[in-house]
Amino acid sequence: DRPFVPVDCTSIPADLFESELFGHKKGAFTGAVSEKLGLFQVADGGTLFLDELGELPLEFQSKLLRAIQERSVRPVGSSKQRDVDVRIVAATNRDLQREVEQGNFRSDLFYRLDVVRIAVPPLRDRFGDVDVLVAHFLERFGKAVGIVELAAEAAERLRAYHWPGNVRQLRNAI
Repeated sequence: DRPFVPVDCTSIPADLFESELFGHKKGAFTGAVSEKLGLFQVADGGTLFLDELGELPLEFQSKLLRAIQERSVRPVGSSKQRDVDVRIVAATNRDLQREVEQGNFRSDLFYRLDVVRIAVPPLRDRFGDVDVLVAHFLERFGKAVGIVELAAEAAERLRAYHWPGNVRQLRNAI
């Protein structure tokens, strides 16, 4: 019953990250015609899901780290901090340890977020999941077009495929 706020880090332009995540005051910049809550505030008391965290611009990573450590944000154009109680869940398809070593991701942010790691192998390494995922996608999308199950040959071809695009590719195929 708490907020769950997903954030696609690839869809926010670099110059809008601070405003999107921390909010802004009216008049803080051209086009800021009203006060806007940031996604941290929207998720207050719940979970902020940072999808594709590895795409986060390096220049914004220190601000994110500070917000997580201090449990507060300062909206753009404001002089006051606002406390937030947010659980952070992050996902990425990048090897963040390697990104840290290459200087593309802040080590302090990495270690702050790397509390419980769940590594999900690519679909090509877990063919047994194909049938379960196919059933799920058929349930979700197949009924609308009158498909409730796959022919045995189609199911076998799906299991044999390498799925370079992972689960998203399987979803689109279904």
